[in-house]
Amino acid sequence: MTPLQRYIAEEIATDHVEGLMSRREAMRRLALIGVGATAASALIAACSDSSKPANGTPTASAPATSTGAATEKALPPGIENALQTEPITWPGPRGDLQAAWAAATEPKGAVLVLHENKGLTDWVRSVAGRFAGIGYSSLAIDLLSGEGGTAKFTDPAQATAALSKISPEDFLADMKSGVEELQRRTPGVKAAAVGFCMGGGLVWQLLASGEPQLAAAVPFYGPLPDGADFSGSKDVAVLAFYGSEDARVTGTKDAAQQALDRAGVVNQLVVEQGANHAFFNDTGDRYDPTAATDAWDKTQAWLTKYVG
Repeated sequence: MTPLQRYIAEEIATDHVEGLMSRREAMRRLALIGVGATAASALIAACSDSSKPANGTPTASAPATSTGAATEKALPPGIENALQTEPITWPGPRGDLQAAWAAATEPKGAVLVLHENKGLTDWVRSVAGRFAGIGYSSLAIDLLSGEGGTAKFTDPAQATAALSKISPEDFLADMKSGVEELQRRTPGVKAAAVGFCMGGGLVWQLLASGEPQLAAAVPFYGPLPDGADFSGSKDVAVLAFYGSEDARVTGTKDAAQQALDRAGVVNQLVVEQGANHAFFNDTGDRYDPTAATDAWDKTQAWLTKYVG
């Protein structure tokens, strides 16, 4: 099992333990990424044990509506100024790459958006549109392009399984091609990479590879690569977000901090109190509007300071 497959498997098991999917669905999704029934049962049991506090009762994510009716009506941060995206393609290292492109009216910078383990969804397109709405032309790359694109998969679990089988080398090649295409479309401005969940982990991998065309990077609750060395990304300013209730990923925060400091990278790591994994995704069960708004505000300030 690759590190990405392990991460996705743990996420599926955690989703079941926290009541976000049935055991049957969790077992189906784990099977799709190659986890057998015995190993899947053991993983679920392990995740269940790790989620129990001292009193032995499993913790569960609070639903997005827990803060009251006003929360349900609140618009996601940045959506009020979001611009429309359009589908684009360009020649990539493994064939044509697909993406959603949102062009800012007067771009002051550019952003590569890296999606979650569900592929290029409407939510990810909306994030690209939000960045364009505040002046950063954005390209949300479809990392399933080599497999025909996210739209080919009618079952989101199949899309996740396909992503789990892509090699780190292919991910890196596609992301670097995305940065080049972003720069080609926005000449003369600095660029940043922003990613969520799996995409947050891919931002870390991009940094570990050394990406000279980036001025800033913002990984949201992304898993840190084993033995991460960011010495090739000394000129990239890194702002990372975690949720205090997301023990699985937030547990890697200190290691990320140490790796960034060793490399001399300008950085700020933020733990949003009371928030869980995927707190920025307003279409998900763990959406936290307070944490999302704070993260959006901090991200804007970071981009203004280090991108333009």
